[in-house]
Amino acid sequence: MPVEALDELYDYDQKYLADILKSVKTIAMVGASADKTKFSYGVLRVLHETGYDMIPVNPNPALTEIRGIPVVHSLEEIDRPVDMVEVFRPKEEFYAITEKAIAIGAKVIWGQIGVYDDRAAKLAEDAGLKVVMNRCPKIELFRPFWKPRLDLVI
Repeated sequence: MPVEALDELYDYDQKYLADILKSVKTIAMVGASADKTKFSYGVLRVLHETGYDMIPVNPNPALTEIRGIPVVHSLEEIDRPVDMVEVFRPKEEFYAITEKAIAIGAKVIWGQIGVYDDRAAKLAEDAGLKVVMNRCPKIELFRPFWKPRLDLVI
């Protein structure tokens, strides 16, 4: 499916997204990477620097921290409440991660750009979670500050 079609399919009200980003404090990032060239690293960095309590989730047993933040190797290892689970994994894994997010009591499941599954969304919504798919919280966090310049001559 073309990206433009996904944007229309998963079009969220800006207030809905803003309310989620204002209400969550603790975010577990499934698929967090210590590789500074990976998009997940940059998103983790920005969200952490913005003040979110980030929990990097990566199954690699040799990875113990990212940016000085302790890494957990599964959602089940997290020892504190999680407000949001952000998913940086292939969309085929979204349903199983959603099941785990529900099991740990998360309030929001957020699929990064390219991560979406309507079955997972229904499962999460039926369990009382808010759902966002095919969106980046880093982009949405700063969207209110982006003002179009309609007066530019191209």
